[in-house]
Amino acid sequence: MSRHTSLATLLAALTAATTPALAHVGLEPAQAAANTTIALGFRIGHGCGTSPTTAVKVRIPAGVTAVQPQPKAGWTLTVIRTQAPAGAALAADQPATAPVAEVHWTGGTLPVEFYDTFFLRMRLPATPNATVYFPVVQECVTGVHRWIDVPQAGQPEPAEPTPGLRLTP
Repeated sequence: MSRHTSLATLLAALTAATTPALAHVGLEPAQAAANTTIALGFRIGHGCGTSPTTAVKVRIPAGVTAVQPQPKAGWTLTVIRTQAPAGAALAADQPATAPVAEVHWTGGTLPVEFYDTFFLRMRLPATPNATVYFPVVQECVTGVHRWIDVPQAGQPEPAEPTPGLRLTP
């Protein structure tokens, strides 16, 4: 094997190890401190084959509070709320409204040759060393990706894995 071939092989391996898969919904950041307020971006890097994305729907997991979506020009923003359990106390930084269950951005168009990031500001649970999963449904003109399969330890990664945020101490 020539020196050039081995260098090319090494560079390809390093690129593959450091480049996130484009066939996933990416989170920005990928980890955050537990019990903090952050802006979390959901990066949509492709459509459905050759079909552009027309909706991004995010389900808010239990323990995530004070959710505030960022409007996106050209998209309709819908916040779906759920009833708080009877007797539940609201967090100090949460408005006196029902908790957010889902956030939908619809009616826009994200061509397959571009990517975009959809942001939510939120308060994270106080559970360090845990992963919080955010199921996402990505709808396209033709087709849909349901990023709702939670990865399981010791199992192969699902075809459409749910994006997870690692909570640090």
